[in-house]
Amino acid sequence: MTQARGVARRTALFDELVDLLLDEGFSHLTLDDLAARLRCSKRTLYALAGSKEQLVRAAVVHFFRGATERVEAAVAARTDPARRVDAYLRAVATELAAASPRFFDDVAGFPPAAEVYERNTRAAARRVQQLVDAGMAAGAFRPVHAGFVGDVVSATMVRIQQRRVAAGTALGDAEAYAHLADLLLHGLARPRT
Repeated sequence: MTQARGVARRTALFDELVDLLLDEGFSHLTLDDLAARLRCSKRTLYALAGSKEQLVRAAVVHFFRGATERVEAAVAARTDPARRVDAYLRAVATELAAASPRFFDDVAGFPPAAEVYERNTRAAARRVQQLVDAGMAAGAFRPVHAGFVGDVVSATMVRIQQRRVAAGTALGDAEAYAHLADLLLHGLARPRT
């Protein structure tokens, strides 16, 4: 197998694995289950990662890497600062909408995957703060303390990631991000004169 074909096969397997985990979660699946569902051998899975735990963590990393690329593409397609913030948070919501509640519960209960989600949540909060800073610099948003906005967004994102928003509101993660976008954009809007 050529190196390019090997990389393509590896990527395709991770894509299939991510789809499976997003749909069903992973705590109940064994490595044998995963191999059977992905129509490959356990040896093939061990070539991707040394254990089920490492495989799950790698799949979660793969998911967030792809999601980040798609979210940033959505932002890049916009020039208006408000539409950029909106596009960012709604694209995050879209990416997370593919994940089942069981996936999020399993991630929250598995420290290596929870750490990946938490790291991505912190990066997302920093990105929102950058977008808010850029919007204020362009005069599109009313003057606010961008650090405070970033902190509030970060705290909310962490609560979403930790499943506390879901427990308190019955909102799924994707829905919560969509509501966060609405709240943030209304708070940043310049008053009508």
